[in-house]
Amino acid sequence: MKNAIIMIAMLAFSTAVVKAQSTDSIDHRNKFAFGIKAGVNLSNVYDEEGEDFVADDRYGWVAGAFGTIPFGKLFGLQPEILYSQKGFKSSGTFLGATYELSRKTEFIDLPFFVAIKPIEYVTILVGPQFSFLLKQTDEFKSNNLTSTQIEEFDNSNLLKNIIGLSAGADINLDHFVIGVRFGGDLKKNDGDGNSSTPRYKNMWYQATVGYKF
Repeated sequence: MKNAIIMIAMLAFSTAVVKAQSTDSIDHRNKFAFGIKAGVNLSNVYDEEGEDFVADDRYGWVAGAFGTIPFGKLFGLQPEILYSQKGFKSSGTFLGATYELSRKTEFIDLPFFVAIKPIEYVTILVGPQFSFLLKQTDEFKSNNLTSTQIEEFDNSNLLKNIIGLSAGADINLDHFVIGVRFGGDLKKNDGDGNSSTPRYKNMWYQATVGYKF
């Protein structure tokens, strides 16, 4: 999946450069716009303490909306609001029995990008992301035992979130937008003015297709 995202980005970038060189269209970089997008995440977690923890990647859906706020042709802002599925898969042995664990986490992600627009068809994006956990589903399997645990979270406190960093690029082809991203968690805000570094942090790759109005 990682290699596929890189190949998509390279192909889309090459297409954008060729189109930029061969088309005398109107430059839309200095215009406000609104769009919708959907795609897929490839996510995992890593252990901050670096102990013996091995997890496999998990696929999930991502969908939402975005806006472009220009400050001239070369720079701007791009806020987004996304429903995003993350998580991981793991397996091992415990007391001689093998087990499989699959965790799906559902977030509302709010990335806030600084946009750099070297040419009309390419937008480079980097910025912080605020994530609000909505739901966590754990599926545990061991021998003939299967267990599912679902936990939902109250997010009425907007100060209770996970802050991360995300970066990537958009390829703008007329009204269509091909996006690639990668990112990871940094800090957890507890909502009472305190913050902590979570031991297990999400990291993800993302590929989306969008339509800009």
